[in-house]
Amino acid sequence: MTSIRPTPAPAPAASSLSPSAIELERRAYRRSRSRRSALVSVASTLVVAVVVWLTVVNTPGWAAVQQSFFDPKTAVTVFPDVLVGLWLNVRVLFFAGIGVAVFATLLAVVRTLRGAVFAPLRLLAAAYTDLFRGLPVIIVLYLVGFGVPGLGVFPRVPAEVWGTLALILTYSAYVSEVLRAGMEAVHPSQRLAARSLGLSHAQTLRLIVLPQGVRKVTPALVNDFVSMQKDVGLISILGAVDAVRSAQIDVASSYNFTPYVVAGLLFVVISLPLIRLTDWLEARARLREQIGGTV
Repeated sequence: MTSIRPTPAPAPAASSLSPSAIELERRAYRRSRSRRSALVSVASTLVVAVVVWLTVVNTPGWAAVQQSFFDPKTAVTVFPDVLVGLWLNVRVLFFAGIGVAVFATLLAVVRTLRGAVFAPLRLLAAAYTDLFRGLPVIIVLYLVGFGVPGLGVFPRVPAEVWGTLALILTYSAYVSEVLRAGMEAVHPSQRLAARSLGLSHAQTLRLIVLPQGVRKVTPALVNDFVSMQKDVGLISILGAVDAVRSAQIDVASSYNFTPYVVAGLLFVVISLPLIRLTDWLEARARLREQIGGTV
């Protein structure tokens, strides 16, 4: 008996895969427009930078401001002290980020619970988010950093611990609302499909709703983290010797404000990766939403 072998599909001709002359012309036109846009952007940016620089340096008080805030010799002298203090800010930010991620997720889950029996928990979570979103961060730092130790219940701990706790309490309220918005944005059919497949409410929340909700609001979450990274410098008001406090000590000894500028620039440097990450995530999310809709 003779076996019948399937006939392989013919390979497409090489000429059918190569772009047409019109397509090549379109690509060349788009490349030329991109190069022109890049050159115009660079030129306009340089013009604006030069105009701003000339305007600032020609002001009557520029010499005094430069001596008080932008003294290179003072900046080099205080840089090691400020850098050591910045390491404390980085550690506080690390633990505060973990605490905010855990506590904010719990708050968001509580606020999305269904059923009348969970009404007290939902009300408590809503009251918490309303309270801590309304309170200024500096007030929370004073209450937690000076008020709670004054109760005499807790052991004596460093000021940065209370500062970390205050940041967790404040930013958990903001982040929980962002997370809740992402979870509420998940289409109800996703929940119904998961439940119809036999998943429990907790499994649906953990495997279906939370991953999709976090993905929808990732740029906003990273943006909140950038804001917290900036506010970490406020723990100096509790006495923690961080970058801002180190700069303050150097200012008191040198009578020059350049250490504050050094501390600010270091905060900007550690924030830049996250800021660029936020832009990239927003661009990727926008591109994903526009797939198939771009004309």
